[in-house]
Amino acid sequence: MDYVAALVPPVVMAVAFIALVVTIVKSQGGANKAKEDALVDAALARAEAAEQAAKPTAA
Repeated sequence: MDYVAALVPPVVMAVAFIALVVTIVKSQGGANKAKEDALVDAALARAEAAEQAAKPTAA
């Protein structure tokens, strides 16, 4: 029975990893993709604007 106890943790981790990969693959694209892309684009634009504002202007 020691071999069963030794095999359970790796099997549980493998099942959890497969479930994670399946969830990530299923969540790619679809109806929410445009909203997610818009949020990322807005965040990048905000970060870029803040970076430009922080730079001193050369005279």
